[in-house]
Amino acid sequence: MDTETDDTEGCYRNRSVRFFYEKSGKNISDHWRNRDYVIVTLGMAVCFIVIFSNLLVIGAILKNRRFHFPIYYLLGNLAVADLFSGVSYLHLMFHTGPWTIKLTKYRWFVRQGLIDTSLTASVLNLLAIAVERHQTIFNMQLHSKMSARRVFVIMVFIWLVAIVMGLVPTMGWHCLCDLDNCSTMAPLYSRSYLVFWGVLNLLTFSIMVAVYTRIFVYVRRKSRQMSQHTSQVRLRETVLGLMKTVSMILGCFVLCWTPGLVILLLDGLGCDRCNVLQYEKYFLVLAECNSLVNPVIYSFRDKDMRRTFKEILCYVCRRGRDRQSSSGVHFKSMEQENFKSRVAETMDESNGTLLIAAASET
Repeated sequence: MDTETDDTEGCYRNRSVRFFYEKSGKNISDHWRNRDYVIVTLGMAVCFIVIFSNLLVIGAILKNRRFHFPIYYLLGNLAVADLFSGVSYLHLMFHTGPWTIKLTKYRWFVRQGLIDTSLTASVLNLLAIAVERHQTIFNMQLHSKMSARRVFVIMVFIWLVAIVMGLVPTMGWHCLCDLDNCSTMAPLYSRSYLVFWGVLNLLTFSIMVAVYTRIFVYVRRKSRQMSQHTSQVRLRETVLGLMKTVSMILGCFVLCWTPGLVILLLDGLGCDRCNVLQYEKYFLVLAECNSLVNPVIYSFRDKDMRRTFKEILCYVCRRGRDRQSSSGVHFKSMEQENFKSRVAETMDESNGTLLIAAASET
């Protein structure tokens, strides 16, 4: 439990979260301000949309056999990472503002670790997708020949690395014993860790952009050679369509996350004049918006995915109609009941031969 006493000289392991926030200059108000209400309301709205939309993507990939290929498994794993990001950010919304100073250090590290894990998982998934596309497109294939077992191993590896990255600060890379090295945005994190984490992610972005640039140059050159063969043209168009979808996902990821990573680096480098706290919350909401962009890209770029979305969304409606039609309970007017009785009498007299004629009169 956090107390206000030092356990060893130079270390502040028993100090409260409030102590570290005050020392780093990130003061948290004891009451809710208008800015806090705006951030929490906007953040929670984004979270619920993110959770719903990515559940839809995961359901579509599981439901439709057309998506049972390595590239879609990786895209599904990216949707799981986005779903986890939505849950993590929702957890953050319930532990922010005046609630922050009530957290223990352990709960604070859990809050930040969830966000770190979700971002790392998203970055690694995008890197895996880039490698998969490089492998298949340079062989002019639509889908990789990787086995389902290998894809599963890759996904497990991605989540293991993401979890470890989220736990690194808790395991020792913090500033509890180095108060002068505490971050301003994340007052219990070491500035050196923020620099390491930010540079690592920006480097990964750069690698992915380079890979996709090389793929586009290759596909453009190869497509000119295939223009005379109809079957190859169709394959080329399919490959290009999938490439555009994946590239849009990568582009939106870079646009949404780069501002947040930049101010993270500025904070880690100790830029006192950058006023990172003024933009921190808004850039974090922008980063979270990336997790709801991907399902939108799927629905606009992939007809099969869009059709599967509609089938899932209409499933409940169809079940409701089926229950109503099978219940046998109908409310009819007296005129309809009298007509039904006349038709029944006619069937008894003519052995049913006049049923069609009687029904046609109505």
